[in-house]
Amino acid sequence: MSATAHGTADEATRMHEHKQAESPLTGSTAAADAGSRPAGRVMRIAPLDLRQQRFKAAFRGFDKTEVVAFLTEAADDYEHALREIDRLRQDLARMETLLSDHRDRETNLRNTLMTAQRLSDEVKDAAQNEAKMIVREAQGRGDLLLQKAQVRLGEIERDITELKLRRRGVEGSLETSIQTLYHALEFIREQDRQPEGEVHLHRPRAAEAGS
Repeated sequence: MSATAHGTADEATRMHEHKQAESPLTGSTAAADAGSRPAGRVMRIAPLDLRQQRFKAAFRGFDKTEVVAFLTEAADDYEHALREIDRLRQDLARMETLLSDHRDRETNLRNTLMTAQRLSDEVKDAAQNEAKMIVREAQGRGDLLLQKAQVRLGEIERDITELKLRRRGVEGSLETSIQTLYHALEFIREQDRQPEGEVHLHRPRAAEAGS
């Protein structure tokens, strides 16, 4: 490998390491999003990496236009998937907040029923029959409201479960795409490091296993 090729590879490595510290969507540090990712999963490639990746021209190498077009399309799909995950996270947060609100309402409703019962005990000596009627009516309304709240809670929990399943599906698909793109880039870089005139037509074993 020539000194120019070494310099190009070193520069690409430094650029990639610098971009790994940035968020795939905003360019801010990746630490802000680290808590929302599964443990052990590292996004090694950002959409900006794909858009800005450049390769040294080589004799009988890949068509530059096709490579750039492929990387641009992959970056668009990657960015769309990241935005979809972010949207699902926001939806999940909203649903969890709504679930918490309904649970608070259920607690308040139970407290109200307990208060009504205590009031009934305090006034039953003076108006026992009237107090019992009030309690029965309050309990009937409370049971109806509680039943509606429990039905709504069940719906919200099902929605949250569905959102979690969708998020895991999108993350799994994104992980597969990232691995495929990573191995493709490694293969292209390996071809780029070959001396001019030598072109290996085999694909990386990792890429063959994924196809």
